[in-house]
Amino acid sequence: MHAWLLLGLYLLVLMVLARPLGLYLAAVMEGRAVRAARIGGPIEAVIYRLCGVRPNEDMGWLSYTLALLLFNGLGLLAVYALQRVQLWLPLNPQQFDNVSPDSAFNTAVSFVTNTNWQGYGGETTMSYLTQMLALTVQNFLSAATGIAVVVALIRGFARRTATGIGNPWVDLTRITLYLLLPLSLLLAVVLISQGVIQNFAPYQEVTTLAVTHYDAPRLDADGQPLKDAQGNPVTEPATTQTQTLAMGPVASQEAIKMLGTNGGGFFNANSAHPYENPSPLTNFLEMVAMILIPAALCHTFGRMVGDSRQGWAVLAAMTALFLVGAIAVMSFEQHSNPLWTALGVDPSSGNMEGKEVRFGIAESGLFAALTTAASCGAVNAMHDSFTPLGGLVPLVMMQLGEVVYGGVGSGLYGMLVFAILAVFIAGLMIGRTPEYLGKKIEAYEMKMTSIAILVTPLLVLGGAAIAVLTDSGRAGILNPGAHGFSEILYAFTSAANNNGSAFAGLSANTPFYNVLLGIAMWLGRLAVIVPVLAMAGSLAAKKRLAETSGTLPTHGPLFVTLLIGVVLLVGLLNYVPALALGPVVEHFQLWAGH
Repeated sequence: MHAWLLLGLYLLVLMVLARPLGLYLAAVMEGRAVRAARIGGPIEAVIYRLCGVRPNEDMGWLSYTLALLLFNGLGLLAVYALQRVQLWLPLNPQQFDNVSPDSAFNTAVSFVTNTNWQGYGGETTMSYLTQMLALTVQNFLSAATGIAVVVALIRGFARRTATGIGNPWVDLTRITLYLLLPLSLLLAVVLISQGVIQNFAPYQEVTTLAVTHYDAPRLDADGQPLKDAQGNPVTEPATTQTQTLAMGPVASQEAIKMLGTNGGGFFNANSAHPYENPSPLTNFLEMVAMILIPAALCHTFGRMVGDSRQGWAVLAAMTALFLVGAIAVMSFEQHSNPLWTALGVDPSSGNMEGKEVRFGIAESGLFAALTTAASCGAVNAMHDSFTPLGGLVPLVMMQLGEVVYGGVGSGLYGMLVFAILAVFIAGLMIGRTPEYLGKKIEAYEMKMTSIAILVTPLLVLGGAAIAVLTDSGRAGILNPGAHGFSEILYAFTSAANNNGSAFAGLSANTPFYNVLLGIAMWLGRLAVIVPVLAMAGSLAAKKRLAETSGTLPTHGPLFVTLLIGVVLLVGLLNYVPALALGPVVEHFQLWAGH
């Protein structure tokens, strides 16, 4: 009962907050937010003057795209450079060494693309300056990029015979200044009040009340865990009576990490760490923050195209798909491991392995569904420890294309791509030229749609195939067999879909995985953004046709059902064989007693 009350309360709070925020963002992007402009207008003007931006300039899709590519490319270089020289920069009280070239490349790509995949432990690798100036800054800018792209696509639907889709510099500035900064400041203050730390103090060495005995992994010359001939980790007994407590400016990064669907944690344990997520209240707030802007953007879409029903239809499709995933994972995790049950463990206790006691099964399961639906990637439990079918759900949520709410901006423009495909399929069925929001969907739009939809599964399945066929790829597997394949499949699904969460069982901080996953993240972001903006330019140049008796309504239950069907058939069907080899096989092995 607790799980379903939690899910109901969550959706209620989300829907109450999403609509006013979405209407506010529409006003900001259309220049109608008068009260906000009174405060931010002078700052906005100074930024334009310093950067030489002409705010009234309207750019075509190619210029808009090149500007975003340049902006993100410079961000990539800046984040890489800061990691490579952090040892000689200030705000490094632990004197962390410079990050290795392959890890720095992977991290730079990860944060610039809004993926925030982390192959390193944040509190043992990154200085305070790198965490703030490189990672946190990109949390804002990568989120702003995603929102700017979807706003440009919305303008494509809303405008009539226009040559431009907006000004990227104005869009990025307004999104950051009027949306991301105020919300992040508010959430950061609330998190600090609940116990999330925010300081620049050196790490604290404390004495524990009891001696801790543990098995320490033996490492090779490169610092990687050794394994025996059977592939099991090699350990040696160790004891300690001290503990190092990491400090740092955590709350400021935590706020934009969740609001921007970034997910990159200050600590290696991410939102399972008590300094990032200390209580059930902060856990609930962080879950709301994850989906708030993606859900609000649906209302922004409806307002900007002049028909709020369109926004509600997209939001309804997203929510229906999310509910199925959330109910599934929360239900699967309520079932305990049958091998533990055979040893006398109460089956009603559920699967608590890998979960924080302060959250429990319901909060952990809901968080897992949300973070993979939202393209966030933050975790408050180890997905590697979920039941096979419980781990299947986060995989599926990502493989749907990160459109079940999805990332800030990227979720909505991904769902609109599926909406275009849905009206095209409907047009073929009734023998009419497909239309969406009064714009004809023709060959050019379908080519761009095909690229945007197919590039991600190509990266996921191709990358996973390379990994399982090479010694370097197989070397990082913690659990050989079906679960090990799931670890690899999850890593490439997460990277190519710009999610960033991990199964937590794959040793991915190696040159092989850092480079290959970095390429998947970069192409998974830009190879979708470019065709989406190309569609925006094409649609903006078209006339908006009046509705006729033969026009397919795109705001009712029929279209919502069609849209859900297209997402499931086109988005998920590519992955069914791979899912059968991983979590499905593992499920049958588990219940067979293996």
